[in-house]
Amino acid sequence: MKKLFLLVAAVCVTLGATAQEALRSGSQIVSPEIHDNNSVTLRLFAPEAKKVTVVGNFLTPDENPVEGTEMKRNEQGVWEYTSPVLRSELYNYNFVVDGVKICDPANVYVCRDVAAMFNIFIIDGDRGELYRVNDVPHGSVKRTWYNSPKLGKDRRITVYTPAGYEQGKEKYPVLYLLHGAGGDEEAWMTLGRTSQILDNLIAQGKARPMLVVMTNGNAWQQAAPGEAADGMGQPAMRMAGNRPTASFEESFGDVINFVESNYRVIKKKEARAVAGLSMGGGHSFNISRTYPNTFDYVGLFSAAARIGDNKEVQESLKKQRDNGFKLYWIACGETDFLYQMNKEAMNYMDSINFPYTYRESGEGHIWRNWRIYLSEFAPMLFK
Repeated sequence: MKKLFLLVAAVCVTLGATAQEALRSGSQIVSPEIHDNNSVTLRLFAPEAKKVTVVGNFLTPDENPVEGTEMKRNEQGVWEYTSPVLRSELYNYNFVVDGVKICDPANVYVCRDVAAMFNIFIIDGDRGELYRVNDVPHGSVKRTWYNSPKLGKDRRITVYTPAGYEQGKEKYPVLYLLHGAGGDEEAWMTLGRTSQILDNLIAQGKARPMLVVMTNGNAWQQAAPGEAADGMGQPAMRMAGNRPTASFEESFGDVINFVESNYRVIKKKEARAVAGLSMGGGHSFNISRTYPNTFDYVGLFSAAARIGDNKEVQESLKKQRDNGFKLYWIACGETDFLYQMNKEAMNYMDSINFPYTYRESGEGHIWRNWRIYLSEFAPMLFK
């Protein structure tokens, strides 16, 4: 008993020392601090630093969002920056300390985009309310594995099931939601806030309860970095290793077969949707025409969808048109580097009377747009 007491005492002393060490390091600093007027103050305790800047997607053009704006140091060695009033949105940022980019040590909310790590915060309001966790019925999110005979490997996917799925017997429609280059089966959950958006839209009665299946569109991968047998590799934009035995689009039937064999879903065209951003938009474009009578709903978000003079692509689009569908929704930002490609694709669609709906937004190739597109696309599905 005495030994146990001494062990507990030692642990308490260790924890106390750790807490005191954290206190001395400035971890009690509040950052971000969101003010009543929706401006935000960011702080960093770095008394030895010579220069600290903040980079983030909330900075104004005058503040240089790419290179950042300088923070001011007070007498206690705390660097501060206060933003202008911000609109409701999810924002990300980093600090750059004497040339080294770091995350905010006072903010535990961190996301990964390919190999970049950054902090996030949410300003409440119209968009922010969709992206935050609210007191509504919540769906479940599961990472699971399926076998892909086409690719010759087991692969990981993320599946969102709506509130009540586990307790009921109802069958649901499915949205297959695809990421962009450098992403994986985690991207739409972390950066895209998919579960929060769907929970909130469904609770508000704006979207029909549905499953959302988020795949890994990198055919050479089993799973996101650190989640497969190849270990904790560095996330990258491009393929590493041997070429896959098939393209992701060619193997997509394996995903559908797995979902329809293991989940209570409606196995009909009118209950399937496919959508994606950038590369995933290109995948959605190709999958929907490769399986031309499988999806009634298609969403291209800033899509890498190239038609050009490719006769096979042109003929498959005509077949897809003739088979019919309920919604073909294209969205792109006016400064997106894929804007012209999307315009060219729509010009060809116009020439063959291929029906689509176009949504143009401001800004460019950014997650801010893609979250908006998802929040607008989901309510239009399965009507």
